[in-house]
Amino acid sequence: MAAVTVTRLIRTSFRGLTRVTHGVPAAPRTALQQQHCRRYAVSHLSVQERIDKKRQEALLGGGQHRIDAQHKKGKLTARERIELLLDRDSFVEYDMFVEHRCADFGMELDRNKFPGDSVVTGQGRINGRLVYVFSQDFTVFGGSLSGAHAQKICKVMDQALMVGAPVIGLNDSGGARIQEGVESLAGYADIFLRNVLASGVVPQISLIMGPCAGGADTSYLFIHGARMSSMTNEDVTQEELGGAKTHTAISGQCGASRLRRTTWTRLLNLRDFFDFLPLSNQDAAPVTDSHDPPIVDEKKFFEIMPSYAKNIVVGFARMNGRTEYGGIIRHGAKLLFAFAEATVPKITIITRKVWPSTFWRTAAPYDVMSSKHLRGDVNYAWPSAEGAVQIIFRGKGEPRLQAEAEYVEKFANPFPAAVRGFVDDIIEPSTTRKRICRDLEVLASKKQANPWKKARQHPPH
Repeated sequence: MAAVTVTRLIRTSFRGLTRVTHGVPAAPRTALQQQHCRRYAVSHLSVQERIDKKRQEALLGGGQHRIDAQHKKGKLTARERIELLLDRDSFVEYDMFVEHRCADFGMELDRNKFPGDSVVTGQGRINGRLVYVFSQDFTVFGGSLSGAHAQKICKVMDQALMVGAPVIGLNDSGGARIQEGVESLAGYADIFLRNVLASGVVPQISLIMGPCAGGADTSYLFIHGARMSSMTNEDVTQEELGGAKTHTAISGQCGASRLRRTTWTRLLNLRDFFDFLPLSNQDAAPVTDSHDPPIVDEKKFFEIMPSYAKNIVVGFARMNGRTEYGGIIRHGAKLLFAFAEATVPKITIITRKVWPSTFWRTAAPYDVMSSKHLRGDVNYAWPSAEGAVQIIFRGKGEPRLQAEAEYVEKFANPFPAAVRGFVDDIIEPSTTRKRICRDLEVLASKKQANPWKKARQHPPH
């Protein structure tokens, strides 16, 4: 009986003692520490059950109510977009359990933590070919970019660069996550660096699926938000500042937007576009079987920037199964720079007006569009090739007609260029495809290099 009493006294005495750690009294636990203790306490659930629970939460993003709101706007979720873009069951997701690290402004609370944060990342296949992809999730904090969000994107970009595979970004974001301040901005800088390092090494493709601060009825792209009247003293709408029409028809920043097409169609179009591209600068563009149609293979032409600079048509097609690309540079100096620097096979067909023209003050179209002087490999002219003589002879009557006829005889036809070796041949239009296919086969093994440069200095805009 006495032993029992002593034991109780000892227990009571120890309860009154303060816990010490290495001789320092332990501070009282804060509410946050108590919450963390509860969170990481041993759960009645098994580890596998907890993993499954987290996976299920990640699949719901910001929750079913936000998914429903996305659908009401006619928009797919981040995961639905990936599912539609990639081959069935080919997507391998990365970092599903990553959460943001912000502990300010209430962000540390459980209700503000979402497994995977605001972006879905991983790799998969398009028509059997490897591709890395990230899809911003607007249901989680409006798709805003946190440090964790940027970390996930950087991981897939690094892997894409390492293995030599394209990166596709499905953008739907309100911009930087302001609760994280400079960490969010640092995340953007990390991504920008990888954009630059990957440029010219692997294809990088962006599809604007919603607002992107920092197509059509749901997509906006701008550096600053649309609420900028206080800065510029002018009222501007989201559509005027960064809508699909603005960037496809005015700024030229977006290439293949189809303004009236649905999200589903845009993603399927992206699958078609992907088939024209090599996986990296170490790979050739994919070659397909050709049934020798009259112009391009299968009469299939993927036009780029159809609403911008409508006086020129550019895009992708195949000749004898090989990809051909009409370069897109928006200013004369940049066009000249691009053609002069390019080391890929370059074939030019002069169809009509190209000799001295209204562009003569800088360089005639003949000069800048891959002429022999810019290392053009093969240059052909149709018999219909001509010059714009009216800019020289602006008078009226017989003297003008005689002067124009003399000029046409001397310069405004393909013979002067052919005599000087500036075009390789004057060909009939009906033989064009046959010639191009033959030349592409010959030029497939072309090797050409440019002098090493400390920095690539592009012409100003």
